[in-house]
Amino acid sequence: MAEASEDPAVSAASASLRDGLERHQVWLYLAAVLLAIPASWLWPSPATFEPLINPALALMLFVTFLQVPLARLGAAFLDGRFLAALGVANFIVVPVIVAGLVQFLPPQPLVLLGVLFVLLVPCVDYVVTFSHLGRGDAPGLLAATPLLLLLQMLLLPFYLALLAGESAAALVTPGPFVEAFIVLIALPLAAAVVLQRLARHQRVMARAVEYLGLLPVPATAAVLFIVIAAVLPQLGAASESVRAVLPIYVAFAVLAPLAGWATGWLFGLRTQQTRALAFSAGTRNSLVILPLALAIPGALPIVPAVIVTQTLVELVFELIYIRAVPRLIR
Repeated sequence: MAEASEDPAVSAASASLRDGLERHQVWLYLAAVLLAIPASWLWPSPATFEPLINPALALMLFVTFLQVPLARLGAAFLDGRFLAALGVANFIVVPVIVAGLVQFLPPQPLVLLGVLFVLLVPCVDYVVTFSHLGRGDAPGLLAATPLLLLLQMLLLPFYLALLAGESAAALVTPGPFVEAFIVLIALPLAAAVVLQRLARHQRVMARAVEYLGLLPVPATAAVLFIVIAAVLPQLGAASESVRAVLPIYVAFAVLAPLAGWATGWLFGLRTQQTRALAFSAGTRNSLVILPLALAIPGALPIVPAVIVTQTLVELVFELIYIRAVPRLIR
């Protein structure tokens, strides 16, 4: 096998283009959001864009995984302090915040269920990408995804029973969580590991990794476009419920990362780990939880609309986080 080598001119051009994309990423994301709005009017059927969500997420995560030092995963998984801080932030502190916020909801069981379903479960997919873009510990978050998935499967029924009653807890099944882990985490991660190893010894693979390194920002913009174009048409049928939950989600988007920051400080985490904790606390598992929520009797159209609204609020705040978190957490 030929040893991998790089053309300095090509590498410099790639690095310059990648830096330009990262420097202007917020404007690219904003353009994707603005383009998605008329797209959702032109193609109002969810069937137009929904089948593209998981492939787009998988591509985004694959090119993100290529940019993080995957050799660190073993050490990151053994970092007990960081894992403990993630658990405390997501499964003790955040539920307390959610329990306080839902007191301001109207007395509608389906609205309450939708909000609880989406706010009680931490994201395990695109949070890695946004944490990477926000200079957080993306490898640490990636290593923690199996633990986060297991804990949310175990604890979501408990919190639903506590805040909404036993009947709500019975609606949780492991299927969507397992499927999301395989499709969005395990397969892209395995592909990234193989390609990184090949790139150490083969020039062609090294060049492929270099070019794929240009894709995290465009892939994230594509995810924003597809998700927003897919979910906007679902909001109109439950506009009153959407208006009721909107301030709750905005408050959560402000409070949760601050709670993650405080938890990281209490645990004495490193700067990058504390940033990752802020991203994890503020980012929820909405795309994975939606199939579970649809199993609720009489869920349509209120529950999907309530969950989708959180997705839209969250994506807007992610654009703020990737700029604000590195500046606030130094």
